[in-house]
Parts: sequence; C-alpha cells; structure tokens
Amino acid sequence: MPVPARRLPSWAWVTGLTAGAIVVVCALTVQAEKGPHPTATAAGAKPSASASADAKPSASVSPTPRAVPVPDGSGSGRRIVYSLGQDRVWLVDADDEARRTFTVWPGTVDPASGSYTVSLRKDATTGSDGVAIEHIIYFSAKSGVNIAFSNAVDGSSPPPASGAPTGGIRMPKADGAALWAFGATGTNVRVVE
Repeated sequence: MPVPARRLPSWAWVTGLTAGAIVVVCALTVQAEKGPHPTATAAGAKPSASASADAKPSASVSPTPRAVPVPDGSGSGRRIVYSLGQDRVWLVDADDEARRTFTVWPGTVDPASGSYTVSLRKDATTGSDGVAIEHIIYFSAKSGVNIAFSNAVDGSSPPPASGAPTGGIRMPKADGAALWAFGATGTNVRVVE
C-alpha cells in the first residue's frame, strides 16, 4: 500500500523559494563583479563617425575587435594599423585578428597613407609641446617632422596645438603601454585613410 505524500506547510515553500532567490542573486552579483565575458560584444555596437582631434578617447574602453573592424586594404599579417579618418589604431596579430583597438589624438602633421615599419623606439622624452611622454614609437617623417605614437606620462590628453607642427600621435596611458609591448623595431605599420 503506497504511503500518502506529506504536504509541506506554506511557510516551507516560501522559505525554499526565498533561499533559492538569494542564491541566484548572489551568483549574479559575483558574475557582475567579474565583468562581461571577454568575448562578449556590445549589442548593436557601431563604429563612431570620425572623432575630432580634440575629442577625448576613452581611456578605459578598448572595444572588442568585432565592435570596430580593421579597415579594408590595411594589409595582412602582424601589424599596427592607423586610420587617419577614424583617429584609431588596431594591433593586429599574425592571424589577421585585431587584439586591441583604441582612439588616438593626432598631431598637426599626418603621415601619408602607406606602409611603414617601426624605425626607432624611445622609453621617454619631452614632446615638442613640452609634455613628458613615454612609449615613443617612430615610424615616419613628413616635412621635417618625425611622426611617432606615444602617451603622456601623466596619462593626460594633449593641449590644443599652438600652431607648431607636431607629429606625435598620442593615446591614453594603458593603450600606449599595449602599443609599446606590441610594436618592436621592424613591426609593420599601415596608415590608411
């Protein structure tokens, strides 16, 4: 003869549901504190229109490679890609996958579109605008002005150009460190419109 099922009091059900809800909230809190999954992309993320030279790049956000695609016609293989129109840099690995992308503040003298290589690296110096800079990666010269990537030591954005020709392409400090680690002497640099 089957044993009749015991019916739990209603307070037991409420207690069980409450405990389950607390476990779910705790799990979601832990996941939120860890941040988004590294391969997650923002829904509906679109590349922005060309940023102006005085617009401040986001120091904390480096979109996933899929959020801002590497420009067509930027070559192949391991390289640094710099878009004049987007004021943006991509660090592209040997498999043609962008590992990092970020916006930059260009100088007053732009390099011509084309292919270059990193010719000289300098740990730190003072820029032509008097700002202490680091992670300097030279790759071109135009009209007697050396053109290089760098970041301000204090992480600040450059002041508005004072009329002097400058070839420094500045970026936030974290992006400057990433570019420094990626851009050894001889690394290909592709400048595109």
